[in-house]
Parts: sequence; C-alpha cells; structure tokens
Amino acid sequence: MASGNLTPCPFPAREGESAPLTASGRGLERGLEWLATAFLRTTSVPARVFETFSVCGTVRQLAKKVRIILEIIKFEHTVFALPFALLSALVAARGIPEGRTLGWILVAMVGARSAAMAFNRIADLHYDALNPRTANRALPRGVLPVGQVTMFTVASSAVFVSAAWQLNPLCFALSPVALVWIFAYSYTKRFTSLSHLWLGLSLGIAPVGAWLAVRGQFDLVPVLLSLAVMLWTAGFDIIYSLQDVEFDRRVGLRSLPQTLGEARALWLSRLMHMGMVGILLAVGQMAQLSWGYYAGVAVAGTLIAYEQSLVKPHDLSRVNLAFFTLNGWVSVLLFLFTLMDWWAFWR
Repeated sequence: MASGNLTPCPFPAREGESAPLTASGRGLERGLEWLATAFLRTTSVPARVFETFSVCGTVRQLAKKVRIILEIIKFEHTVFALPFALLSALVAARGIPEGRTLGWILVAMVGARSAAMAFNRIADLHYDALNPRTANRALPRGVLPVGQVTMFTVASSAVFVSAAWQLNPLCFALSPVALVWIFAYSYTKRFTSLSHLWLGLSLGIAPVGAWLAVRGQFDLVPVLLSLAVMLWTAGFDIIYSLQDVEFDRRVGLRSLPQTLGEARALWLSRLMHMGMVGILLAVGQMAQLSWGYYAGVAVAGTLIAYEQSLVKPHDLSRVNLAFFTLNGWVSVLLFLFTLMDWWAFWR
C-alpha cells in the first residue's frame, strides 16, 4: 500500500486560461483530484509507481474538461424546466411517482438539455466568436475541441433516448422527434424572429414528456403546462436577447427586439408572461388543485412582475438578475408550492 500522508494534488497557477475559475469549477477540480489521489494511495499501488504516475496532471485535465463542458451547457440552468417536469409528473400521478419512473425522468431531462445546449454551442460557434458578449466562451477561445463537444452531444442524446426507452414505448417513439425539435432551435434565429417561441416550446416538451412517462397517454393538462412554459421562456428570452440587438442587426440574425424594437418587444414579453399566469390558473382548475398551488402561481406571478420591472429598453444593467436568478426561483417555488398542495390536500 502506498505510504505517506493523504494529500490532494497541488494547484499550481494555470497557464493559458483567459477566464478565471469559478468557485464551483475549482471545487470540482479539487474534489476529483482528491478522490483520485485517495484511491491510488489506499489501494495496492507501489509507492514508486504512484510517484512516477502523473496522476495530478491526468486528473486535473479530466476535471478541467468536465468543468468546461458543464460551463458550456450551463448545467445549473436545468433548474428552469426541470421543476415543471416534476410538477407535471406529480399531478399526473396524483402524488409522488414511483422511484424508477422519477429517476428516468430526471435522467431524460438532463440528457436532453445537455444535448441541446452542446449542439447549440456548436451551431452558433461562428456567431459566438464574432459577438463580444460571447467571444470568451470555451469553444470560440479554442479551449475545448469541437469534436469533443460533438461526442458529448451524441452521448447525451443517447442517454436521453435510452431513458425514454426505459420509461415506456410512447416516450421512446417520440424521443427522436423531441431531439429534432430542440436541435432545430439553434438555427431559427437565421430565418425567423419567433425563435423565442421555438425555444419556449423546446423547454415546454418537459412537462408533456413527464406526463407521458407517468400515464403513457396525452391529456390537456400537460399541453396547457407546455404552453405556459413556452410563454414564460419566450418572455424571458426576449429580455435576454435585448443584449444582442445591435449585433443581431449587424450580422443578420433575427429576434423580436431586432424586428419590433426594444420597447415593443418588452411589452410583448409582458403580455406573454401575463398569458403564462392565466394558463397556470386554468391548469389549477382542470387538474382540481387547491390553495397551495394557487399560492405558488401568485408567488410566481409576483416574481415575474418584479423581473419585468428590472429591465428597461435602454437599461440592461440587471438583465442577469432578471434572467438567471429570478427565473430559477419562479419554477422551483411553483413546484414546491404544488408539492405542499399535494401534502395538504391530495394524499
């Protein structure tokens, strides 16, 4: 057994990295290095082999690539659509779905979203390199080869299709259709200003898929949830696209702010969000939900109203707060209130 104290690999200064490590990225690298070092030091690996084997460099490179891929696909943004999928599964099962079904729903969600985001980074590589806001991303900087991201896209797609196969035949049959739709979004800005709605429906697939996973058949409730997600996503994507209006005009990409102007597009975003709240209220009526769910809709509506108040046509300083932070809370809190509704009234 290798001798010596158990210490993780040292962290010398990294050369050639133009973007600083995030706290989560550094934590991931430290964790992987510590685990690998612990494994080798607690197994029957001779000390001289351990000392000559470049475990630090190997593990560090692996951890770095994992961190970069997670940052490329914005893994933490899975929180946008995932709570709506869980909400749909909860309503479909009239309670907590069985563990196996719930597990494969989670796997399918992560696989589909990871594949879609990785594919989007590949499809938009040319424009990302030209746009000052996105030029520092990993692919435009050449930090990660396109081939590796392509392999990740294929692997994530395979995970999604495999998870759908584990759920039921209908989910498996529709999984290629879902992939085609979410991949096609990456090209919509080239020919239509309604790409926000395409993106919205890409995320709106989640509640329909979760419902099908539980019940194996379509219903109006998940379709309404899908429309709500579509309007919610399209509304906040309009806000996010305000940052790129001048760039879109210069290179010929399309968006509603680019076509209608910033002020009109913002008003359309507000109408979409009002429509989302109205549809969520209709879902509560059709699914016979109780006050806990409606309290969640009220909280979500309040957060969305605050989100809209943060952004002005000529003041985009708080777009990130509106887009990332508040939208994550909208979906999470709505699901948690629905879960509370089940706990208090459905059981």
